[in-house]
Amino acid sequence: MRVKTAAKINLALDVTGKLPNGYHTLESVFQTVGLYDEVDIELTKSGIELTCEVPEMFAGSDTIPCDERNIAYKAAKLFFEENGMDCGCRIHIKKGIPSQAGMGGGSTDAAAVLYCLGKMTGKNVSAPEKLGADVPFFLTGGTAYVEGIGEKITPVADYSGRILVIAKGREGVSTAEAYGNIDRLAAPQHPETHKLTEAIISAPDTAYRYFGNLFEQAVQLAEVEDIKGDMLKYCARRAVMTGSGSAVFGLFTDPEQSERCVDRLREKGYFALICETVPESFIII
Repeated sequence: MRVKTAAKINLALDVTGKLPNGYHTLESVFQTVGLYDEVDIELTKSGIELTCEVPEMFAGSDTIPCDERNIAYKAAKLFFEENGMDCGCRIHIKKGIPSQAGMGGGSTDAAAVLYCLGKMTGKNVSAPEKLGADVPFFLTGGTAYVEGIGEKITPVADYSGRILVIAKGREGVSTAEAYGNIDRLAAPQHPETHKLTEAIISAPDTAYRYFGNLFEQAVQLAEVEDIKGDMLKYCARRAVMTGSGSAVFGLFTDPEQSERCVDRLREKGYFALICETVPESFIII
């Protein structure tokens, strides 16, 4: 079975607390977007084999483990162990989503493995959040209000079909470092996540006013500010970093301006493309 599996952005992202086990609690609005990895999976008699195809533009700066450390490998292992199955599988991942971008590139691959194995065997796993906080969302996709450590997911009204420019510089962000910086913020300005959720339901064309990300205050990367500046220069309604960084998305209403923006960002050496918000994670191919 082969699927395209979508990336996500955080239309809003706030950190609301820290649990005794060290995990942070969050409030966020997640959105799947039309930027994809391809995951090809085949059942075998035993063992798990994983191969990866990583574009040169990603390979230089982002190291993607292609062995048992990969979250997709861990997803297959969890699936077989939890269901008491003694078979195996071959997994091939073709990367289209940059890593260290805050777009869930690893989590969406893991979700795709669970989805495909579920379709192929009729079984599932009980707690996909064991693999990572973003994995349960990708099994839902679309637009969702997310709480807790990512395991509490409430679907929101459809917000698909919006034009985005997504760009990423060369700098990556350590998630652990980003959360450490969050903890040290003296007077954080929290995004209005609840107002965003309400706006998507009642007045979606104005929802961009409530886009925001607390991590921008904690990370403060020069490339993020440069990319945001160019997006706004080319008439983005709003430009915001996603996740703990370092990709940035800009919401556009004029396709020509979005194309000019991408051309400018690519001239500067950034990864940049145009896509849309989409209503689901997986496309079977």
